[in-house]
Amino acid sequence: MKRIRRFFRNGNIGYLFVLPAALYMILLAGYPIVSNIILGFQDVNVSSLNKPDKPFVGFHNYRILLEDPVLRTSLVNTFVFTIGCLVLQFSIGFALALFFNRGFPGAKPIRGLMMIPWMIPMTVTALIFKFMFSSNVGIINQALQAIGLVAQPIDWLLNPISARFALIVANTWIGIPFNMILLFAGLTTIPVELTEAAAIDGATRWHAFRKITVPMLKPVIEAVLMLGFIYTFKVFDLVFVMTNGGPANSTHLLSTLSYKLSFSLFKYSQGAAVANILFVILLTVSVLYLRFVYEDKEAA
Repeated sequence: MKRIRRFFRNGNIGYLFVLPAALYMILLAGYPIVSNIILGFQDVNVSSLNKPDKPFVGFHNYRILLEDPVLRTSLVNTFVFTIGCLVLQFSIGFALALFFNRGFPGAKPIRGLMMIPWMIPMTVTALIFKFMFSSNVGIINQALQAIGLVAQPIDWLLNPISARFALIVANTWIGIPFNMILLFAGLTTIPVELTEAAAIDGATRWHAFRKITVPMLKPVIEAVLMLGFIYTFKVFDLVFVMTNGGPANSTHLLSTLSYKLSFSLFKYSQGAAVANILFVILLTVSVLYLRFVYEDKEAA
C-alpha cells in the first residue's frame, strides 16, 4: 500500500483515470483480437471446437485462402466497394456542406433532417434498399418503366455488376450525412475575412475554394476520408441483408466471407484468417495515415 500511495503522490494520478479505459480496451478489444489471431493459425471446426488442445497448422489456412478465388473476389469487391462509396459520399457530402455553409432560412432544420440516414439502423436501411431494388415490386424499376427508360424490370440484385452498384448506392446514402456534417463543421472554422479579402483582390470563387477553403480544410478532409475508409471497409450488415454475398459469391466482402466461413461452413479458423487479413489491412492504413499526419505536422 505504501508503494501505491507513493506512486500516486509523485504526480502519477493520471494513470488512475486511464485505468478503466485501458481495462476496457484489453478485455473487450485486445483479448478478442489476440484470440482471433491465434485461431487463424489453428485448425478449428465443429469437431475440434470444444477440445482443449487445438491443432496448430501455421499458415495452412492462409495458403488455402490465397488459392480460393472467392477470397480474391471478396478482396477486390471490398476495395471497389470502399473506394466507390468514399468517392460518392465525400463528393456529395462536400457539396452539401458548401451549400449549407452559405446560410439561408431553414438551413438548420433541413440539415438536421439530412442526418436521418445516418441515424437509421443499418439493417433497416438494407431492407429498404433491398425492396427498392426488387425486380417486381421495387420502386426503382417502376420509376424507370414509368418514364420509359426500360421495358422490362431489371434484376438488380441477381446480376453481379448491378448488385455491386446497388450496394454502393445504399452505403453512399448512409454515409453522406457523416461526410456532410464533419465537413460543414470544418467550413465554419474558416474565417470569412479570408474569402472576403480574396474577393476584393479579384479572386473568383473557384480560386478562393482551391487556394483557401481546401488547404484550410485539409486536416478535416484527411480525417473524414480515413474514418470513412475504416467504416466502409468493414461493412457487414448491409451486404448480408441485401445480397448475402450473392449471386454466386459475387458480392462477398471480406467481412461477409469471414462470417460465411465461420458460421455457415463452420470453418472457424479460415473465417478467423479472413478477419485477420481485414484487420491487417485496416491497421496498415491507419498507421500510414498517422505517419502522414505526423510528417505534415513536422513540416509545418
